Amino acid sequence: MSDRLAVLPQYLMPKKALTEFGSLIADAKAGDLTTKLIRWFVGKYQVDMNEAANPDIASYASFNEFFTRALRADARPLANADLVCPVDGAISQFGPIAQGQIFQAKGHDYSATALVGGDKELAAHFNKGSFATIYLSPRDYHRIHMPCDGRLTRMMYIPGDLFSVNPVTARGVPGLFARNERVVCVFESAHGPFVLTLVGATIVGSMATVWHGIVNPPRTRQVREWRYTDQNIVLKKGEEMGRFLLGSTVVLLFPENTADFNPAWQPAGPVRMGEMMGNTPRAFK
Repeated sequence: MSDRLAVLPQYLMPKKALTEFGSLIADAKAGDLTTKLIRWFVGKYQVDMNEAANPDIASYASFNEFFTRALRADARPLANADLVCPVDGAISQFGPIAQGQIFQAKGHDYSATALVGGDKELAAHFNKGSFATIYLSPRDYHRIHMPCDGRLTRMMYIPGDLFSVNPVTARGVPGLFARNERVVCVFESAHGPFVLTLVGATIVGSMATVWHGIVNPPRTRQVREWRYTDQNIVLKKGEEMGRFLLGSTVVLLFPENTADFNPAWQPAGPVRMGEMMGNTPRAFK
């Protein structure tokens, strides 16, 4: 079966209603029922609770409390690199941004402008730059961390669809990551601006950042934007910046000549938060 045919049911299913229902289940504090759900999930997806700061399944009051669990302090050491991987997951794609286009999958590109909600001025910073797209599966750790030191300047909530973001859907739905709802976070670093985008998906009840809390819901039809230029919100490399309440994808954008990616990286390869993502070319340090 072709990927486009495989994703056809997603065009027909009530994705928003499913997501809202999933959010209710994930937020419910149902005692033994919640514990049974978490235990089933851990077994089905082989979640390694030995890495959790709190490995006691029965102690989590809700599924979302379990899903956004913290890890042990020593579970993800930071690599000696300019850029570290911000999440656990699998590499969807990474590479150059050519003529403003980001590679999604064979036969599918989308524009950096579309990803950031149509802001051509913001997208222009990343012309001839680099991108990395990382998919978080259900079994992964779902907090998101900083790839490098950064000062927050803007955040945008961009409404959109709620397609799944798994690899089959990425191959089958054109412009997926610029089509789904997303939260675009813009930072200023020592080497210029960079963007860290949290992409929503079916059943992803909400996305949250450490400076704002839960961004969605509400799910508005209009773009919402927050400016932080009058505040000094600075996050260090490896610090938590946000989390998914149920899993999804992150897309990072870097300007030209600021990111030489880890030569060991390959599409579909597993990655862990804190490992080397790349370095800044020496000539630009």
